[in-house]
Amino acid sequence: MAKLAVVATIKTVPGKRDEYVKHLRAHASRCRATEPGTLQFDLLTPHDEPDTVMLYELYTNPEAFDAHMNGESMKQMRRDAKGLQVSLSG
Repeated sequence: MAKLAVVATIKTVPGKRDEYVKHLRAHASRCRATEPGTLQFDLLTPHDEPDTVMLYELYTNPEAFDAHMNGESMKQMRRDAKGLQVSLSG
C-alpha cells in the first residue's frame, strides 16, 4: 500500500508562533515516539512569514494517518494550542 504524505500550512495568532511551535514540537516528538505509522514529522518556520508554520508529515498508510488524527497526542495538541491557531490548509 502507498504511503501518505501531508503538506500543510498553519497560520497562528499574530505574535504567538513561538508558543504554538513549542507545543507542535512536543506533539511531533510524541508522534514519532508513540505512533509506529508516523514515519516523518517536520516543521518549517518561514523567515518572511512570522505567523506561519509549515508541516511535512509522512505516514505508512492512510490508516496510520487516521490513527494519528484521532490519537492522544493530537488531542493533547488541540488542548495545549487552543486559541493559538488561526487557520490550517493543506
